[in-house]
Amino acid sequence: MSLDPTVTLRALAHPLRLRILSLLTGTPMTAAEVARELNLTHANASYHLRHLLAAREIEIESEERIRGGVAKRYRTTPPFKLDSSQDEPHDLRPTPGHLLFYEAIAAELRRRSHALQRAKAHVTDAELWVAPEVYDKVVDLINAASQALHEAAVAPRTPGTIRASATIAVFRMDPDAR
Repeated sequence: MSLDPTVTLRALAHPLRLRILSLLTGTPMTAAEVARELNLTHANASYHLRHLLAAREIEIESEERIRGGVAKRYRTTPPFKLDSSQDEPHDLRPTPGHLLFYEAIAAELRRRSHALQRAKAHVTDAELWVAPEVYDKVVDLINAASQALHEAAVAPRTPGTIRASATIAVFRMDPDAR
């Protein structure tokens, strides 16, 4: 049974859940570890993990006995993409879930920008008109770069690593919207 895309989008439309997904990209973690890293209560971390699990954005990698209980270790599933190229919809307008997701990404970028270090970086902000084949090529390159970052991610605070932020949103726009 496939999952309603709105469930996924709504689960991802919370900035804290985006932070949790970022953490779980590098290493599987328990709710207690997520709570410590993000300075949350264990109950709050568990609540958000349950939403991500229900949306199939994370999975349980293992379970371990800790102090008489069972702790689940969660990890991300493959990186989330709002990719409709597989099945072009007839109605190209964004759903309310899509808009919530982009709002959450914008909020997360605002939060991360307060930790910015002026070092090697790249920022692009552009609203352009390009040929479809150029757009497709750029999206493929961005997908490859995003995948490389996700594959290289390790546990938070691993010696010899740097903390980095990557926020990438490339999408076609309605040619008539102002």
